[in-house]
Amino acid sequence: MKKSKQMSETLVLALIITFSGGLQDAYTYFARNHVFANAQTGNIVLMASKIFDGEYNDALRYLCPLIAFMIGIFVAEQIQGIYKEAKRLHWRQSVLLLEIISLFLSGFFTEEQNLIANSLVSFSCAMQVQAFRSVHGYPYASTMCIGNMRAGVSALSHWARTKSHDSLIKGMHYFAIIIIFALGAVTGYGFLSILGMKTIWISSTLLLIGFLLMFVSEIQHND
Repeated sequence: MKKSKQMSETLVLALIITFSGGLQDAYTYFARNHVFANAQTGNIVLMASKIFDGEYNDALRYLCPLIAFMIGIFVAEQIQGIYKEAKRLHWRQSVLLLEIISLFLSGFFTEEQNLIANSLVSFSCAMQVQAFRSVHGYPYASTMCIGNMRAGVSALSHWARTKSHDSLIKGMHYFAIIIIFALGAVTGYGFLSILGMKTIWISSTLLLIGFLLMFVSEIQHND
């Protein structure tokens, strides 16, 4: 039996944007003064420690990406609500376009402008995690690993107990996403010595590929 599935929910697109998500986190942490683009829990911990030590200016470098992340979620939700029924351009493509622009612009900022660059990347990450939340019907996160790790291990545990083929496939999906995220982080770290601050443009290019793939609005798959 054949069913239609949106390209935005396929494993191919999930792997592309997850690779990009890993690269973004490595970029801001290693190139932009040890700030996380995606792991806002880490930013909150680091910001709290700076406030406790009275280093309020340093606390700002974590606070601004946090605020940018929240704004990104808000903007992505607004785009979904307003353009969900749009015909010419899928609302998730609009999100990707904003991401591509934000990441491309961040590559122009110098080390002295890390605050702006990190905020742009966090804004992009938030839109991505808000817009792309399902792959083959499984909820996932393309910009962080803890939820994927929990779901993957839980699925494998269920498979070990029940020998359910569906649970095994589900677990494999999650661990594939985790591995791709790590590969994106490795790539981002490795290219910093070659491209410097322009390394983030690799993410822009990957998201552009994802944007173009989404013009294939539906694919057929066996069920």
